[in-house]
Amino acid sequence: MNKKRPKHLALHLIKLPLAGYVSILHRLSGAILFLSLPLLLWVLQASLRSIETYTRLMEILQYPLSKLVCIGLVWAFLHHFCAGIRYLAIDLHTASSLARARSSSKWVLGVSLVLTVLIGVKLC
Repeated sequence: MNKKRPKHLALHLIKLPLAGYVSILHRLSGAILFLSLPLLLWVLQASLRSIETYTRLMEILQYPLSKLVCIGLVWAFLHHFCAGIRYLAIDLHTASSLARARSSSKWVLGVSLVLTVLIGVKLC
Protein backbone atom coordinates (compact mmCIF):
# COMPACT_ATOMS: atom_id res chain seq x y z
CA MET A 1 0.00 0.00 0.00
CA ASN A 2 2.46 2.62 -1.17
CA LYS A 3 -0.18 4.65 -2.98
CA LYS A 4 -1.06 7.99 -1.50
CA ARG A 5 -4.80 8.21 -1.39
CA PRO A 6 -6.53 11.53 -0.89
CA LYS A 7 -7.88 12.19 2.56
CA HIS A 8 -10.74 14.27 1.23
CA LEU A 9 -12.47 13.66 -2.07
CA ALA A 10 -13.09 16.65 -4.30
CA LEU A 11 -16.72 15.86 -5.10
CA HIS A 12 -17.03 18.70 -7.58
CA LEU A 13 -14.26 17.12 -9.70
CA ILE A 14 -15.84 13.65 -9.94
CA LYS A 15 -17.46 13.03 -13.32
CA LEU A 16 -20.70 11.12 -12.81
CA PRO A 17 -22.43 9.23 -15.62
CA LEU A 18 -25.97 10.22 -16.54
CA ALA A 19 -27.35 7.31 -14.53
CA GLY A 20 -25.67 8.76 -11.44
CA TYR A 21 -27.46 12.07 -11.93
CA VAL A 22 -30.76 10.23 -12.43
CA SER A 23 -30.15 8.39 -9.17
CA ILE A 24 -29.37 11.60 -7.28
CA LEU A 25 -32.43 13.31 -8.76
CA HIS A 26 -34.55 10.29 -7.81
CA ARG A 27 -33.50 10.66 -4.19
CA LEU A 28 -33.93 14.43 -4.30
CA SER A 29 -37.40 14.18 -5.81
CA GLY A 30 -38.39 11.61 -3.20
CA ALA A 31 -37.23 13.93 -0.43
CA ILE A 32 -39.13 16.85 -1.99
CA LEU A 33 -42.30 14.78 -2.21
CA PHE A 34 -41.93 13.56 1.37
CA LEU A 35 -41.31 17.04 2.75
CA SER A 36 -44.17 18.57 0.75
CA LEU A 37 -46.68 15.98 1.97
CA PRO A 38 -47.96 18.14 4.88
CA LEU A 39 -48.49 21.06 2.48
CA LEU A 40 -50.34 18.87 0.01
CA LEU A 41 -52.55 17.41 2.74
CA TRP A 42 -53.30 20.90 4.02
CA VAL A 43 -54.27 22.02 0.50
CA LEU A 44 -56.55 18.99 0.17
CA GLN A 45 -58.17 19.71 3.53
CA ALA A 46 -58.65 23.39 2.67
CA SER A 47 -60.19 22.55 -0.67
CA LEU A 48 -62.72 20.20 0.95
CA ARG A 49 -63.60 22.26 4.02
CA SER A 50 -65.91 24.86 2.48
CA ILE A 51 -66.54 26.88 -0.65
CA GLU A 52 -64.86 29.92 0.93
CA THR A 53 -61.61 28.10 1.63
CA TYR A 54 -61.74 26.56 -1.84
CA THR A 55 -62.10 29.95 -3.53
CA ARG A 56 -59.32 31.39 -1.34
CA LEU A 57 -57.10 28.46 -2.32
CA MET A 58 -57.87 29.06 -6.00
CA GLU A 59 -56.89 32.72 -5.54
CA ILE A 60 -53.59 31.70 -3.93
CA LEU A 61 -52.88 29.25 -6.75
CA GLN A 62 -53.14 32.05 -9.32
CA TYR A 63 -49.88 33.64 -8.13
CA PRO A 64 -46.82 32.86 -10.28
CA LEU A 65 -44.80 31.62 -7.29
CA SER A 66 -47.48 29.10 -6.34
CA LYS A 67 -47.67 27.93 -9.96
CA LEU A 68 -43.90 27.47 -9.93
CA VAL A 69 -44.15 25.41 -6.74
CA CYS A 70 -46.89 23.28 -8.33
CA ILE A 71 -44.78 22.71 -11.45
CA GLY A 72 -41.82 21.77 -9.25
CA LEU A 73 -43.96 19.24 -7.38
CA VAL A 74 -45.27 17.86 -10.65
CA TRP A 75 -41.69 17.43 -11.88
CA ALA A 76 -40.69 15.74 -8.60
CA PHE A 77 -43.58 13.30 -8.89
CA LEU A 78 -43.03 12.51 -12.57
CA HIS A 79 -39.28 12.10 -12.23
CA HIS A 80 -39.64 9.92 -9.15
CA PHE A 81 -42.29 7.82 -10.92
CA CYS A 82 -40.30 7.37 -14.15
CA ALA A 83 -37.05 6.63 -12.32
CA GLY A 84 -38.89 4.16 -10.09
CA ILE A 85 -40.12 2.30 -13.16
CA ARG A 86 -36.54 2.31 -14.47
CA TYR A 87 -35.24 0.81 -11.23
CA LEU A 88 -37.97 -1.83 -11.29
CA ALA A 89 -36.94 -2.75 -14.83
CA ILE A 90 -33.32 -3.00 -13.71
CA ASP A 91 -34.32 -5.19 -10.76
CA LEU A 92 -36.27 -7.46 -13.10
CA HIS A 93 -33.14 -7.74 -15.30
CA THR A 94 -34.84 -6.31 -18.38
CA ALA A 95 -32.50 -3.30 -18.51
CA SER A 96 -29.44 -4.82 -16.94
CA SER A 97 -26.95 -4.23 -19.75
CA LEU A 98 -24.89 -1.06 -19.72
CA ALA A 99 -26.33 0.23 -23.00
CA ARG A 100 -29.91 -0.27 -21.84
CA ALA A 101 -29.19 1.33 -18.48
CA ARG A 102 -27.71 4.38 -20.20
CA SER A 103 -30.58 4.71 -22.64
CA SER A 104 -33.19 4.24 -19.91
CA SER A 105 -31.62 7.06 -17.90
CA LYS A 106 -31.92 9.31 -20.96
CA TRP A 107 -35.54 8.23 -21.34
CA VAL A 108 -36.30 8.99 -17.69
CA LEU A 109 -34.98 12.53 -17.99
CA GLY A 110 -36.67 13.13 -21.33
CA VAL A 111 -40.07 11.71 -20.45
CA SER A 112 -40.25 13.40 -17.06
CA LEU A 113 -39.29 16.79 -18.51
CA VAL A 114 -41.67 16.53 -21.49
CA LEU A 115 -44.58 15.49 -19.27
CA THR A 116 -43.76 18.28 -16.83
CA VAL A 117 -43.81 20.84 -19.65
CA LEU A 118 -47.12 19.48 -20.95
CA ILE A 119 -48.75 19.58 -17.52
CA GLY A 120 -47.17 22.97 -16.80
CA VAL A 121 -48.70 24.41 -19.96
CA LYS A 122 -52.06 23.00 -18.87
CA LEU A 123 -51.67 24.58 -15.40
CA CYS A 124 -50.84 28.04 -16.72
